[in-house]
Amino acid sequence: MSVDISSSPDAAIEGKALLFRTLHTESVLVLPNAWDAASASVIAAAGATAIATTSGGVSWSLGRGDGQGLGRREMAEAARRIVDSVDLPVTVDVERGYGPAPADVAATVRAVIEAGAVGVNLEDSTAVGGPLFDVAEQSARLRAARDAAEAAGLPKLFVNARTDVFLFAIGPADARLGEVLARTEAYAKAGADGIFVPGLLDLDMLNSLCARSPLPVNAMAVAGGPSVTELTQAGVRRISLGTALAQAAYTAVREAAAELLGTGNLTALDGSLDFSELNGLFRH
Repeated sequence: MSVDISSSPDAAIEGKALLFRTLHTESVLVLPNAWDAASASVIAAAGATAIATTSGGVSWSLGRGDGQGLGRREMAEAARRIVDSVDLPVTVDVERGYGPAPADVAATVRAVIEAGAVGVNLEDSTAVGGPLFDVAEQSARLRAARDAAEAAGLPKLFVNARTDVFLFAIGPADARLGEVLARTEAYAKAGADGIFVPGLLDLDMLNSLCARSPLPVNAMAVAGGPSVTELTQAGVRRISLGTALAQAAYTAVREAAAELLGTGNLTALDGSLDFSELNGLFRH
């Protein structure tokens, strides 16, 4: 879909928001997650149609651990740098909203909209590993996100509701799919635009969820798990990687450093991006 985003800053953001929504319906949306301006630029150059951030990668790059190790202001500043580095729609992982109350979520949504983002990812866990906010609490938080976007002049902000039922193995195994469906229905009524279910990669369960969900389903792909084609065939409409690319980048650093400090060789750097190619990705 072609969207004119050149007339004004406000029109540009609205155009990106519309484009981002369309990407969830025209084909499966694949989002290799970025953690800083350089990674976002590299991902864009590789052919991505939109950029999603990873809270873990952003936090690590700024010397903090994941799980709201950053504050709202630091997160929003990182998001702005990413937005400014690419011409693509950017959706931001806002973790738990940087506070438990609906007002906290609203403040976070205002901050990322001011940074130029057109989507957010809001999880329903109260802490890493759980427990989860109950359905009514999380629904109120999602409604606060939607209301804040409308008040900020970006009603088409894409609110991706993440549920950690499978990621943190909440409740009996045979009841988890039903719990996700119940939460999905409630979250949709609260104004969510998508449902993200990290930890669920069983294709039969995904097929059932996608067939019954009122919202497009986002799955998190992992090494050794189902491919993009398999997830798409199960009905998934959005596929992301979480911290996987950041982990791979830091693994490459460790391997190259260990080789240099050990044998003195640099074979781990074979195939690296050319300096001029990487430097040329930046417009400033």
